Amino acid sequence: MIASKLKLLASLSILSLANAATIQQPRSSPKEPFPQTHGTDLNIHDPSIVRSGDTYYSYGVDTHIPIHSAPSLDGPWTRLGNALDADSVIPKGDRTAPWAPNTIALNGKFYIYYGVSQAGCRDSAIGVAVSDHPGPGNWTDHGPIIQTGTGKGSGKYPFSTSNAIDPSVVIASGQPYLNFGSYWSGIWQVPLKEDLISLGDNVKSDSRHLAAEPKAMFPGGNNPDANCRDDSGSHPIEGAFISYHFPYFYLWYSHGKCCDLDPKALPKPGDEYSIRVGRSSNPQGPYTDKSGKDLVDGGGELIYGSNRDVYAPGGQAVLTDIGGDILYYHYLNSSVSYDFNTAKFGWNRLEYEDGWPVAQY
Repeated sequence: MIASKLKLLASLSILSLANAATIQQPRSSPKEPFPQTHGTDLNIHDPSIVRSGDTYYSYGVDTHIPIHSAPSLDGPWTRLGNALDADSVIPKGDRTAPWAPNTIALNGKFYIYYGVSQAGCRDSAIGVAVSDHPGPGNWTDHGPIIQTGTGKGSGKYPFSTSNAIDPSVVIASGQPYLNFGSYWSGIWQVPLKEDLISLGDNVKSDSRHLAAEPKAMFPGGNNPDANCRDDSGSHPIEGAFISYHFPYFYLWYSHGKCCDLDPKALPKPGDEYSIRVGRSSNPQGPYTDKSGKDLVDGGGELIYGSNRDVYAPGGQAVLTDIGGDILYYHYLNSSVSYDFNTAKFGWNRLEYEDGWPVAQY
């Protein structure tokens, strides 16, 4: 993915800001496995949403991390400017348009975690920028927290086997954890220090492998650069985000083919991007599906996938609002285009049945 995502705060609580939503129920179709999305006017890839006061702010993938605002999730969304005043200070990958920014708010400060990489490669890094306001301007880019492929610490476990993009942060019992990973060995978690911008001291012992796709679903490529191919094949899992709804932590992720879609040769149904989840009583896992299968072994519950004109939803996160939890994501409108530059912001309410999230309109 590239990939995005709000965070969990304090001991057993999610960071989020709240708002009530007025919801109209559309006519349901018994043939559709998923509810209709709330479509919006916001073009975005890998959205991250925070709410400050009565305003929602979005952060997505494009030059210097564009910021939009809206009075509600349905919009209208207005472009405000960019988070970064210049390219990322990290000297690798796509520094101009960092990937999958993920924003949290804590103690009066806002933190944007972002990835830099290039398509199909794991020569990547996750950086962080900090501001005292969610809007444009006054963001300080602190550079890399972790690196894979090349750079400081990239040869150490678990960075020697992973891909440092698609960041998200969960804070439980005062301890922050950075979740990350895309393709290759899947999704990982490492501890952060309390400053939220530094890697923790006990990475080797406190890191966790959270999820993987054991099956090679697509060819792994033949790039001569070993950091830009996977000889075992392509394992499409990415976009980790952890939410909390008593008494469980939920690990959300995107599964399947995301980008560079050929309208004349789309993935077989079910192999395109979709939103899946596992749960655990511990933020560090293990996360399992309804059958008890560990996500590291390929487990996972499908929560939202292609339906109607919605194609390949992913890049998801969860916002806890006054009215309850909101699952949000990007998707393609299949009646318009399969070009990911046209991806739209969509969302659905979540309800919980027997401790498992279920998407509602």
